[in-house]
Amino acid sequence: MVYPGNLYVVAAPSGAGKSSLVRALLELDSRVQPSVSHTTRTPRGQEKHGREYFFVSAQEFDAMVAADAFVEWAHVHQQRYGTSRHAIEERMNQGSDVILEIDFQGAIQIKKLFSNAISVFILPPSWEELRARLERRGEDSPEVIELRLKNAQVEVAQVDKFDFVIINELFDRALFDLKAIVHAQRLKFSAQRRARADTFAALNIP
Repeated sequence: MVYPGNLYVVAAPSGAGKSSLVRALLELDSRVQPSVSHTTRTPRGQEKHGREYFFVSAQEFDAMVAADAFVEWAHVHQQRYGTSRHAIEERMNQGSDVILEIDFQGAIQIKKLFSNAISVFILPPSWEELRARLERRGEDSPEVIELRLKNAQVEVAQVDKFDFVIINELFDRALFDLKAIVHAQRLKFSAQRRARADTFAALNIP
């Protein structure tokens, strides 16, 4: 289907700054709307159900999988995450741009289902800095940090499957790069024709 809104898919290894960048973009650009994923993990810190994630039981997640309610879902760090098809399509049909924060497996699935999706991968500047960020975050045990770093090696190896790559060395520069990608996509011929169909029709542009 063709939707007036754009779909942005952002993936990164844990600790690369994906969530902070997306959160900053949402504060700056009211045309971009988040898609809230479902997860079987428990909330962290100040996270709230329905805001950062929909926190569901394994049984509830299984029922949604069986009902084909997800456009993608995957096992990540021993938990499951899924993206609701209805939530994405509803917002895009309303003309909003939707941004997803998901793992690389989900991003690849999304690209197969939504041909116009724009995929962005966030890289850390080095493995040393990634470890330092995970440790500074103070949310995970040393064993979990080691698991995240091991998984990151697999995730980073998938970077060539993405449309754009941002190296998050300096946050402000990385945010500028993300804003540039969003704005450039809106100016593409196909995106403008979807978003401004009335103008194209009035100018007799097929």
